[in-house]
Amino acid sequence: MDIETHLTLHRVRAAELCGEAEAYRLAAVARRRRGLRVRLGWTLVEVGLRLAATPKRADVLPAC
Repeated sequence: MDIETHLTLHRVRAAELCGEAEAYRLAAVARRRRGLRVRLGWTLVEVGLRLAATPKRADVLPAC
């Protein structure tokens, strides 16, 4: 195999690997953002349910 052919193949493969690494990095960032969004969303749902379930009667509220 000619040295120029070998170097060309090496450069092509290196470029492919860099592209795959960048795609993986972007996908990992997107997954982290979605995870945080999901956790925040469920936390808001839980807080909303607690607020909706709180009794609003005067005899249940503590006296000041």
